[in-house]
Amino acid sequence: MPKVALGTKVPDFSLPSTGGETFSLKAAAGKALVIYFYPKDMTSGCTREAQDFRDRHAAFLAAGARVVGISRDSLAAHEKFKSQQRLPFELLSDADERVCGLFDVIR
Repeated sequence: MPKVALGTKVPDFSLPSTGGETFSLKAAAGKALVIYFYPKDMTSGCTREAQDFRDRHAAFLAAGARVVGISRDSLAAHEKFKSQQRLPFELLSDADERVCGLFDVIR
């Protein structure tokens, strides 16, 4: 998939999600969505980032926005991380880096 340019429409994508669901961008169309990317579960910087989103989750909901986190970790790692950090939002597994590449977030 080509990279998304600023100001262009993001193509639909689907990724496996914690909670046994599959997240589809198409299903979220027309709704406010916050997607945050992070390199790896259980690392100090990524844990702080997830905690910040957790601690501000009520404000996102009040604004009508849904939050999802995306990394290359497996669903099993995501489930453990989500449980340990008490994250109230879903984490999506992009193990093949397709969506991370689309947004050019891998360095």
